[in-house]
Amino acid sequence: MQWEVVIGLETHVQLSTSTKIFSAASTDFGAEPNTNACVVDLALPGTLPVLNKGAVERAMKFGLAIGATVAERSIFDRKNYFYPDLPKGYQISQFEWPVVIGGQVSFMVTPKKGEPYRKTINLTRAHLEEDAGKSVHGLEMAKSGIDLNRAGTPLLEIVTEPELRSAEEAVAYARALHALVVWLGISHGDMQNGNFRCDANVSVRPLGQKEFGTRCEIKNLNSFRFLQDAIEYEVRRQIELIEDGGKVVQATRLYDPDKGETRVMRTKEDSMDYRYFPDPDLLPLEIPREWLERVRSEMPELPEQMRERMMTQFGLSDYDATILTTSKSMADYYLAVADRVQDKKIAANWVMGEVSAALNQSDWTIDQLPVTPEKLAALIGRVLDNTINNKGAKKVFTAILEGSDKSVDDLIEELGLKQISDTGALEKIVDEVIAANPKNVEEFRAGKEKALNGLVGQVMKASKGKANPAQVNQLLRQKLSA
Repeated sequence: MQWEVVIGLETHVQLSTSTKIFSAASTDFGAEPNTNACVVDLALPGTLPVLNKGAVERAMKFGLAIGATVAERSIFDRKNYFYPDLPKGYQISQFEWPVVIGGQVSFMVTPKKGEPYRKTINLTRAHLEEDAGKSVHGLEMAKSGIDLNRAGTPLLEIVTEPELRSAEEAVAYARALHALVVWLGISHGDMQNGNFRCDANVSVRPLGQKEFGTRCEIKNLNSFRFLQDAIEYEVRRQIELIEDGGKVVQATRLYDPDKGETRVMRTKEDSMDYRYFPDPDLLPLEIPREWLERVRSEMPELPEQMRERMMTQFGLSDYDATILTTSKSMADYYLAVADRVQDKKIAANWVMGEVSAALNQSDWTIDQLPVTPEKLAALIGRVLDNTINNKGAKKVFTAILEGSDKSVDDLIEELGLKQISDTGALEKIVDEVIAANPKNVEEFRAGKEKALNGLVGQVMKASKGKANPAQVNQLLRQKLSA
């Protein structure tokens, strides 16, 4: 039997405000445990929550960015459940009337097999809520500690429609969403610190069946690799269970990365189990049109807008433009290079190639990269005017990475990389190579094009890599066809 995978993601994005969503306490939960917990977080008698304006504006920015409806009126509710890291016994969230309704996210999927493709999925909602505290295990035998520094930090929970059909699609969406919230400046997006966490609702159904299968929710996935591995395991588990005659039971599960498997945390509650009701301490949130328009006017150019601009103005492919807009820092770096060179495609190739490789092999961010946009543009310029070839350009690039603060031109001279473009000098080398390789000459004249590559290689070797490859190719063809 063939199976179809159905996935919906709920993503918890910690908003980048300096204070909590309903109090003035600091959001620095990296401080000493429980030093940033306040009386509002603990719901002590006589304390009242006050809504953080900055958190609301960040939710508005997200709604505008995805083409959603930003509700003129939304309501905060109490979500009741008992857990050690939730001292109030309830969480302030939004249920029936969220601040953001609908919207879409478009992203590129690069599967292990097959060609890359673009997918657009619909979002159900995004709502504001407060985070819970954190349980800390292993400090003492058979005991757990509670750190409430994180309690009350502002979250935006973003919920998709169940339109993702593979772990690869789920990860591609999560990466695009992560890039967007960081791009907008509404979240730091630090997954290790819990700024961006995903819950995956996974089910399977026979191919062609309209009804959804029974879903299981995998909680608190804080890396893209864990997200992919957890979904792939859960899909296999459900299919094997059904094919063996069993039934999937709706449950909340946790992913154990050490064992590479999910395990039951608790049987799944439905919304009725949380006994939602409007929070009596908070008035409805009302967003006047003037406020929304002011926030709209402060929006940066969005990744999708920049992607379209790169395609229309620079002639880049959809794939290239998507890669270059995966982060604002990467996009800004590329644009700074492209503004200084004529060939925008070659600039894109260098940023996606050498620059990305250098970042992957180091702890640098792109802002810390020794090869500044100005230096990379100068280097590309010397390739385009045939001063050096690509092989030489990569040596200059490496020299700058390794700490040289000399100019591109000085490094070309110092490393002896300037191409031999003098026709007379090249002709002499070409004639010597032709004379020394009669077999290759005979094969080329017999119609074997590959034989020419061998001759080009010999010329490049004889010139110590300084010959202009295009000029060498042209000279060889002229002489061999004479």
